[in-house]
Amino acid sequence: MLNALVTGGTRGLGLGIAKALASSGFQVIAIARNEGDAMAAAREQVARDGRGALHFRTFDLADIDRIGDLVKTLRRDFGGFYGLVNNAAIGTSGILTTMPDSAIERAVRLNVVSPLTLTKYVVRSMMTGQGGRIVNLSSVVSSTGYSGLSVYSATKASLTGFTRSLAREVGPLGITVNAVAPGFINTEMTRDLNSNQLVQIARRSALQRLPEVVDIANAVDFLFSEQARNITGTVMTVDAGNTA
Repeated sequence: MLNALVTGGTRGLGLGIAKALASSGFQVIAIARNEGDAMAAAREQVARDGRGALHFRTFDLADIDRIGDLVKTLRRDFGGFYGLVNNAAIGTSGILTTMPDSAIERAVRLNVVSPLTLTKYVVRSMMTGQGGRIVNLSSVVSSTGYSGLSVYSATKASLTGFTRSLAREVGPLGITVNAVAPGFINTEMTRDLNSNQLVQIARRSALQRLPEVVDIANAVDFLFSEQARNITGTVMTVDAGNTA
């Protein structure tokens, strides 16, 4: 059973991705600061289904200096990695001119420095195996922009450049690196948007609806599959045609 690491995998989008990969037969290790009831229930369901596996390990990804030790411990407990999903992020919102410096630094630390550092150590594990899959969660706002999300957009845009360059670095090893850019979905990341704003976004979309967690989870699951073995360095947009 191939191992897949999913950050921020205990709720919302991360949990949806973790469940999708487990259903496809992966042994998923979800890391987050807290497990929560939803994750506990998902672990029980995966165990009953008897296909893949779903585990939880607590870790604060803002603790950059300990990420190397985390990966070492996970490799000892589960073996080498085949897949990594960099999903954990904070949706810092607010006008840049009034945003505290500490909030900017926190967003960059968790949304950029943390996934880059984690990927560095996980790739080392993949280098001794038979290829691998890396998927970074970006966002449509990284290319379209959105008022009040300048810092968040900047962090997500950085993952696009990271995705494309890393794909070049590790491609010869049989490792694919892609990004998925979700549109606005109804999760905690959009809690600062009121219902009217979400309705307006849906109306502007080609399909006149919002994508759901399962849609993004299915995209990640596809990129982990053999059918996507020749897809790398790309950004897959899942936004119901909002940016069409």
